[in-house]
Amino acid sequence: MVHRRTPTTVLAALALALTAAAPAHAADESVSVNFSVTNGTPTYRASGWIYGMTENGTGPADHFFKDVKFRYMRAGGAQLDSPGGWVSGRYDRRWNSTRAQLLRTRSLGGEFILLVHDLWGADGYPISRFPDDNGNWADYDNFLTRVIDDVRATGAPVQWDLWNEPNITLFWNRPQSQYFELWRRTYQRVRAAFPNQLIVGPSCACTPSTGGWWPQYLDFVRANNLVPDIISWHSLPGDPVQNVNVANQTLDSRGIPHPRPYQINEYGAGDEQNPGDGAWYITRLERAGADGLRANWASAGNLHNDLGNLLVRNSAGQHQPKGEWWVYRFYASQTGQIVATTPSQAYDSFATKSNGVAKILVGGGGTTGNVAVALQRLDTTTGIVQNNQVRVLVQRIPHNNGGAVQGPVTVQNSVVTLNGNATTVNLPHNNIDETFTITLLPPGSSGFQTVAAAQHSQQCLDNTNLSTADGNLQQQFYCEGGDQQLWNFTPVSGSTGTYTVVNQQSGKCLDVSGSSTADGVTVAQNTCSPGSASQQYTLRKVTYSGNDPHDYQLVARHSGKCVDVNGVSAAAGARIIQWSCKPSGQGGELNQTWRLWGSS
Repeated sequence: MVHRRTPTTVLAALALALTAAAPAHAADESVSVNFSVTNGTPTYRASGWIYGMTENGTGPADHFFKDVKFRYMRAGGAQLDSPGGWVSGRYDRRWNSTRAQLLRTRSLGGEFILLVHDLWGADGYPISRFPDDNGNWADYDNFLTRVIDDVRATGAPVQWDLWNEPNITLFWNRPQSQYFELWRRTYQRVRAAFPNQLIVGPSCACTPSTGGWWPQYLDFVRANNLVPDIISWHSLPGDPVQNVNVANQTLDSRGIPHPRPYQINEYGAGDEQNPGDGAWYITRLERAGADGLRANWASAGNLHNDLGNLLVRNSAGQHQPKGEWWVYRFYASQTGQIVATTPSQAYDSFATKSNGVAKILVGGGGTTGNVAVALQRLDTTTGIVQNNQVRVLVQRIPHNNGGAVQGPVTVQNSVVTLNGNATTVNLPHNNIDETFTITLLPPGSSGFQTVAAAQHSQQCLDNTNLSTADGNLQQQFYCEGGDQQLWNFTPVSGSTGTYTVVNQQSGKCLDVSGSSTADGVTVAQNTCSPGSASQQYTLRKVTYSGNDPHDYQLVARHSGKCVDVNGVSAAAGARIIQWSCKPSGQGGELNQTWRLWGSS
């Protein structure tokens, strides 16, 4: 059994009390990856969220979704007006928001799961009536007619989540028999209107069980031919693998055909929303074969923003990623074939291999201690092992107490010699909220990818306006994790510690304009020109009070001058120039000091 940390109190959509359990400490465990056994290709089944989009659907920026291969949004206008929705005569605002978020989700390549109960108004605020109160279905039938007509008018398909958490009084404050009749009528209306759109349920505040509410629901839908297309529940907290095993058992015993899709459409309790726990849920959802939507605990205007608490806004209102967003970004980069892994009691991993690279996401936020990751049968990878050696890149994803995280931190980037086509990577999991990633590369791949954060302003070197044009001037801007702020440092042959610096978004090289040697000349991007000294930079370690091992000056090889933020400005959009390098310890050099988290 895998043990999970549980919260002291947690809000299930708005409020659900749970008990606390103290985390274990200093446990040394082992997981393994067998690259000779494969199991399909990644579908990023854990990359879904509840709400997290602005009311009008315009924010956050596209890249926050695309960079994590966003798959699902689950929404229906909750918390807009309180009370709001049909039952309070305030349907239009909730529907208009739902429509905007639906269309944006589809434009981003995701599926939209419609929360019908939120449009009705049963989102945790006391409401005057529920469907079928006093035996009257007329009002609810009119409501359904309106919702069906509105969905049809969008021209976009949805998944119909008929009622959220009907087993707790916060969302269904009526007898179970009344809910069953609601399910019957809604199921039949939706199926008749949209034969090809999927119905989701019961989305209970529960996990599958052999007694209680769950089997009672299954008995009803089986007996009345009302089985949803997608079986759903909430895991707050819980283990998706154990959940699916019990779900299979309870469906089998009732003759309900499966496998059918499982959707854990709320996972991750409030204190589980960190890199360690988030990575664990990803690995367990993948192992379970269940789709997942990360829970959203926000209120007071934040529900419709911040990508379900994966982002934070700075004082200027700019979105910046938290550590857990970087976990999903790594997960999204895992391509090729899924390979077999074996978990330990508290840790699990999700691993992939493709030509020239293999990637392992390690999950486990319930304990601390050393984690030994045994990498087996590396001879079955393609283009990674050379002369019985492989490069091992290990990165730590910080939690930063829930604040913004500029990027993953490299803790190892070294060539190792294999023993029997295998090696073991030891991860010092000392912070319960953090996690690690492992990337395997050919031994000759000695470069690295990183953000570059100016230490006087804590803003990142940024390709202005995502331009692909030669001569585009570079700037500092709020660190927000996009490709325009990721730089690939490639070693220059025959010169130790000197690199070309290539922007991930544009594919072009950081270049001192006109190859000038003068102070104040702008730094731009240009098509990479092999051998051009104005596109080559030597990394010079910086030492000062409070410095970090990842702090460097970037010294242009042709001029011997430093990449510098003009005028020591702390303003977003300040230009990047070259300027005479200032020795460490003079106090003004921090606008020439770049923290390269991806360097070793």
